[in-house]
Amino acid sequence: MQRLTAWVLRMEQRPLLRDTRSSVSLITASVFLVSASDALIKLGSADFTVWQLYVVRSSIAIALLLLWLGFSRSAGLWRNLICDRWILLRSAALTLMWIAFYAALPHMSLSLAALALYTAPLFIALLSALVLRETVSPNRWLAIALGFVGVLIILRPTAADFSGMTLLPVLAALLYAVAAVLTRARCSDRSALVLALNLNLCLCLVGATMLLGHQLLGTPQPSLPSDFLAPHWVVLGPVQWLLMGVLAVLMVLMSAGVAKAYQIGPSAVVGAFDYSYLLFAMFWGFVLFKEIPDTGMVLGMGLIAASGVWVLRS
Repeated sequence: MQRLTAWVLRMEQRPLLRDTRSSVSLITASVFLVSASDALIKLGSADFTVWQLYVVRSSIAIALLLLWLGFSRSAGLWRNLICDRWILLRSAALTLMWIAFYAALPHMSLSLAALALYTAPLFIALLSALVLRETVSPNRWLAIALGFVGVLIILRPTAADFSGMTLLPVLAALLYAVAAVLTRARCSDRSALVLALNLNLCLCLVGATMLLGHQLLGTPQPSLPSDFLAPHWVVLGPVQWLLMGVLAVLMVLMSAGVAKAYQIGPSAVVGAFDYSYLLFAMFWGFVLFKEIPDTGMVLGMGLIAASGVWVLRS
């Protein structure tokens, strides 16, 4: 723990310069952890609800982050935790993003929801150009569009899938882009650990509010959730508690990693590498669910990989 804390302190004390390669490495590793977390949630989603996930996972993550921050012994970190309105706004945007995405899932196919969500890199590039005044060259726009074409090829949505509910994951993508730009523009000098802690506090508060509101209404609670979005508490067994612990560790690492990546790298470049989530998701689909990618998926993966290389070189 002391070595880990020392490394974090060195990272926090470094000047926050544009470090494209490091930011790309961070976002790729973090997105890999996000995909692993989502795969584990899919495995266990029949045994708990999303609000319960927010409360239990984030509570464990908060304890881990507090321990980590405690070793840093930096009083300035604690002042930024509650009093910084930009950190609070970033956490609110990410919390609303996940709520919007999960709310859409019961009403539309997962493929279409994921496709709509992965319009985020386009929003990030647009907001970076408009708000941050970052230069997004024509070549970089073309590279981002190429990655989006790869997403279209992999997911192949049909016209019958589209409905008004499509706007929810698109809203989630916009909220993610807002959080990414806020991280770069207003939170670049904040500790990545504080950003992660604030996010988990927000998630835990929202989850607890939903569960408490359901409890106060006095609605009978089933033994198992009939819907992942159901606002009730389900008794967890040893396996579920172990899973929550693993998810909490992943949450700590990926939330801090994503924050740091957007702090030190150009938002449009970092956002383009969010597309790698689909590659990792297909990997977990093969390993855990025996899903074998077809020719279209392989072609889409190639375009996404080419997009990432093009972004780095442009």
